[in-house]
Amino acid sequence: MTSISKIIAGTMNWGIWDKKLNTPEMANLIHVCHENKITTFDLADIYGGYTTESDFGKGFKESKITRSKIQLISKCGIQYVSENRQNRIKHYDYSKEYIIWSAENSLKNLQTDYLDVYLLHRPSPLMQADEIAEAIEKLKKDGKILDFGLSNFTPSQTDLIQQKTNVSFNQIQFSATHFEPMLDGTLDHMQLHNILPMAWNPLGVVFREDTEQTRRLKKLLARLVEKYHFGSDIILLAWIMQHPSKVIPVAGTVNVARIQQLQKAAELLLDKEDWFEIWTESMGNKVP
Repeated sequence: MTSISKIIAGTMNWGIWDKKLNTPEMANLIHVCHENKITTFDLADIYGGYTTESDFGKGFKESKITRSKIQLISKCGIQYVSENRQNRIKHYDYSKEYIIWSAENSLKNLQTDYLDVYLLHRPSPLMQADEIAEAIEKLKKDGKILDFGLSNFTPSQTDLIQQKTNVSFNQIQFSATHFEPMLDGTLDHMQLHNILPMAWNPLGVVFREDTEQTRRLKKLLARLVEKYHFGSDIILLAWIMQHPSKVIPVAGTVNVARIQQLQKAAELLLDKEDWFEIWTESMGNKVP
């Protein structure tokens, strides 16, 4: 399995979808991540309406960082409605030809010869495991991808693909406010099959929504910040990383000060009762 950093830098918001970073800003942010042991970057063909990969590629080239010093993840399969694609409706394409073409297109945009990890972005009812496996095996044989995984796949969907080609990663939604994967068999299944979980939106909605749930959590986090002397975001990341499936958070922040602190989440071990109290306050009742 390809080795990736304990925290992954999520780039979805780096481009025109949000922060609109220019090339020098991209290059600087890549350096900041690299200097803080965040060497893995999570991308997808659709980010920025099919523009962020190219913007990142320009930034990476300007950074002058040696390619072997970082790891690049990208995803394919979603046919997004964008001015850069002639799609009438959002749909999925996992034909052999499209998977290979999309990987090669990502390589061109990222200005690199290979992807460290290539993910299928979301499951499609029409996906055929044989065809997917043929595409992935060819890309591996040609040295264009080193490792393969999935994103947002259920255990049964993962089994469907796994029977034809090895699956090393599955990127899922997991956080203190979206903890279902540790109850519905998703994380158990990954441990059983030696699949490493990545977690998108790892902070959940704690800082995005004002609800009874988030108010309960913020009240608890204020106390835990005093106890552990770490920020609330670090405590929330440590909470998901403490799960025995070895979850790797995909952190989307572009704030330099926060990036400099993220690695501390890998060092923080919460007391067991504190870990369960975070879960309890998220649910609003005692654990089952």
